[in-house]
Amino acid sequence: MDRFEIIRAMSMRRLVGWALGLLTVAAVVVLGGVAWRLKDGGGTADFLWTWGSGGAVLVLVFAAIWAQLDHLLHVREFDKSALPARPELYDFDQLNPPMHLEELGGKKLKDLTFVVFDTETTGLKPSEGDEIISIAGVRVTGGRIDEDAPFSRLVHPGKPIPKASIRFHGITDDMVKGEPPIDKVLPAFKAFVGEAVLVAHNAAFDVRFLKLKEAATGVVFDNLVLDSLLLSVFLDAESRNHSLDAIAERLGVEVEGRHTALGDSIVTAKVFLRMLDMLEARGITTLRQAVDASIKMEHVREMQKQF
Repeated sequence: MDRFEIIRAMSMRRLVGWALGLLTVAAVVVLGGVAWRLKDGGGTADFLWTWGSGGAVLVLVFAAIWAQLDHLLHVREFDKSALPARPELYDFDQLNPPMHLEELGGKKLKDLTFVVFDTETTGLKPSEGDEIISIAGVRVTGGRIDEDAPFSRLVHPGKPIPKASIRFHGITDDMVKGEPPIDKVLPAFKAFVGEAVLVAHNAAFDVRFLKLKEAATGVVFDNLVLDSLLLSVFLDAESRNHSLDAIAERLGVEVEGRHTALGDSIVTAKVFLRMLDMLEARGITTLRQAVDASIKMEHVREMQKQF
């Protein structure tokens, strides 16, 4: 590994620390040169006093600057709310097989069983080899979230987890060491889902990962799907921010465990239950009506073209 690779591998906090340290040394050296030129016939003791006291002040100033910067960088490193959002995928009308919609479309939303789920992944591009490293879900039946019997699994992705994605979910290579691969986890998740309607925030993103594994695992998720993001656009079209955090804040839902598959599943489920009441107030009471309302969000789904 050459010195440039070493530098690229260093964290931002370490790079800033080294930079400030070198800058402090340089400043003390320059101060020594200036003090020497200005000693104006004074003795070595005077020079050392001037240099030493001035150097001490410089070191204290740079130490104070470093302490503040290090604190800010540390907070930013673990502040997941500052992370960029997932790409928004709106390939929604391909998620719901017509035969299932014909069969279940007329059923009342509040009479259905839902599985609200989420995934954490090695990256944001499922078509370019990114993998699921965590998948979780909770059942919603009769207006109640069954938090006592969730599905939650870590998944070994078969390759190292990029440091950039660890900032999102906090899942490291050590945490997935010894965990089963996706072809062992998806059959269990399919059994958990059963015939329930799937719900996710920005559902096409998560479902895309599942679809790309169908050939390799033999597990087919042909369940009907609702997307809380598209439902939010339908219910609150004037709002520009339809991130899960923003929707939860608008609906008064407390956010816990953000950027974990289970935590996001529970938050999405709570948001979804609030939405069911809002949809009913708008006259949307059946599954078909909810799917149709989502599909009509054409101006939002334009974003799918960039993927």
